[in-house]
Amino acid sequence: MSFNKFVQSKTFQIITWAIAGFIIIFIVFKLGILVGYKKASFSYRWGENYHRNFAGPRGGFFGDFISDKKDFIESHGVFGQVIKIDKESIIVKSRDNIEKTIIAGEKTSIVKFRKTVKLTDIKPDDHIVALGGPNDIGQIEAKLIRIMPTPTSLEKNTSSSSFKKSPSL
Repeated sequence: MSFNKFVQSKTFQIITWAIAGFIIIFIVFKLGILVGYKKASFSYRWGENYHRNFAGPRGGFFGDFISDKKDFIESHGVFGQVIKIDKESIIVKSRDNIEKTIIAGEKTSIVKFRKTVKLTDIKPDDHIVALGGPNDIGQIEAKLIRIMPTPTSLEKNTSSSSFKKSPSL
């Protein structure tokens, strides 16, 4: 059998498709490892830089073993209440009571309702949603910051009496 006949044979096509499938599976596996590594390294760096970011311990030696929450820290965004604002950074207390540092750069979009605003428009006690990516010291470099209405104003708006009871007849 000549080489040309072997290349055109069904056996060669099966081998080629099997190798291509193996390569695709290998690439997907490697991408999964890369994503997991990035997420785990963010959590590790965040813990290692806790004192630098928040000036306080993370729970001590036994805190990591006793904790029932073993998930990774959210590394690409946060929703919470603003505690402190500096020139380019915002410290936010998230829903799970973890303080996170948000870095707002020149390319960060800051939005309140439908209006673009400046970093100086964010005040302590405001509630924000920040989306971005992690940096090497456990902070989130924001691409978008949205100032949200306070939860109490949301409750007032949804509980307004637009459906009033009609008097009984």
